[in-house]
Amino acid sequence: MPGRPNLVLICADQWRGDCLSVDEHPVVHTPFLDRLALDGVRFSRAYSATPSCIAARAGLFTGLSQRTHGRVGYRDGVAWDYPVTLAGELTAAGYQTQAVGKMHVYPERSQVGFQSVTLHDGYLHFARRRHRPYEQVDDYLPWLRERAGREADYAEHGLDCNGVTARPWPLDEYLHPTTWVATHSIDFLRRRDPRKPFFLFMSFHRPHPPYDPPVWAFDMYRDHEMGPRPVGDWASVFEAYHDPRRPDASAGRIDPRVLRRALAGYYGHMTHIDHQIGRFMEALGEYGLAGDTRVCFVSDHGELLGDHHLFRKSLPYEGSARVPCILWGVPGAGRGTVCPEVVELRDIMPTLLECAGAPVPVALGGRSLLPLARGEKPAWRPYLHGEHAAFGQSIQWIVDGRWKYVWLSKEGREQLFDLHGDPAELHDRSASPGAAEHLARLRASLVGELDGREEGYVEQGRLVAGRPPRQVLSHLQARDARAGE
Repeated sequence: MPGRPNLVLICADQWRGDCLSVDEHPVVHTPFLDRLALDGVRFSRAYSATPSCIAARAGLFTGLSQRTHGRVGYRDGVAWDYPVTLAGELTAAGYQTQAVGKMHVYPERSQVGFQSVTLHDGYLHFARRRHRPYEQVDDYLPWLRERAGREADYAEHGLDCNGVTARPWPLDEYLHPTTWVATHSIDFLRRRDPRKPFFLFMSFHRPHPPYDPPVWAFDMYRDHEMGPRPVGDWASVFEAYHDPRRPDASAGRIDPRVLRRALAGYYGHMTHIDHQIGRFMEALGEYGLAGDTRVCFVSDHGELLGDHHLFRKSLPYEGSARVPCILWGVPGAGRGTVCPEVVELRDIMPTLLECAGAPVPVALGGRSLLPLARGEKPAWRPYLHGEHAAFGQSIQWIVDGRWKYVWLSKEGREQLFDLHGDPAELHDRSASPGAAEHLARLRASLVGELDGREEGYVEQGRLVAGRPPRQVLSHLQARDARAGE
């Protein structure tokens, strides 16, 4: 199919949007992603509207907003029966489509439009049950046991898959899940059908915990000066949820020694992934494919890492909701361009479909990023609406590039942050002089987004606190129930 470029979508799980050395992060070193950004286009205000693994990937794979795809919190075991997906559209357009690594769909072997999936989702409590062999839903584990012994297990070091405990990977580096994803992605380049363009989804489970990078990567940051974590003047809002002695705590003032090791593990994962991306890009060149390939690097969500005494994801604050987004190899795009527009994971599907010259379904909530990458000035969305159920409530937010408005549904608390003057969100401006105009404007935007929603968050044009949150909307639940009949 002459003239159609190859497409590579690289996704890292739980990678913060500020963790690129090209973005002047003070600690982490990402030379190969920096090169992609310096030769391509970086979107400095990219977000995950529903910042947890499953809900975020629904937007990434379908191009739909959360109101349409129906996942507004974290719930395993809800079937993925979307009729239109990125991989499905590219398969229909004649692409050879391959996924390697983390999918986090259900049933776990669902292909969501890919012709082939080589699967490793990491340690999933929902899937990892002793009543069935885990190898049924994981291709990495039998591969590991062929090389490291039949009792080998990537969880044998005992680290928590959502926690802050950290230690180096105990086996050879080539056996690490990160290296495995790159190895199998490179092997796909060898065995692809050379008569077709290809779409490769190269999906790393890390830097999501467990924090177990190779020894060299852990040591690279173990003694590095990290600096204090940002703690806002509003951080007491979540004190009721502090539980610092739990290894998987979502909130709390944890032991500084534990936090330092967690940071070393997290940043070590990033540099390891970065090196493996560099390895893959070299192989792309060795196969003579680099000039005919478009590459996109994103994450499904971030990691709070102790910001405001918070951990993990799901929340609207920058460490959780902002993600990296880089496009490389796009004709007409200025090298090293940084685009400040607010973009979101659902924009990736129409972007890659346009790269492929494939039809873009009209029902998508996302928009192609290619005009922005080429320096054009299209009319762009005035704001992004995000949300996620967390801490027993729905936490809703609106961001317009400068201002971020947050509404916590349990008590109706509002927050307002000026991201230009206060990018670390240290100061809640909601009670400041001059804030009323911004609050009213952004609140009205949120009312418009939630009006008519089944949870009843809006009545007579006003936000209503105290409504029970949902993890999935009823239209998705109904479809899932029909699928199980």
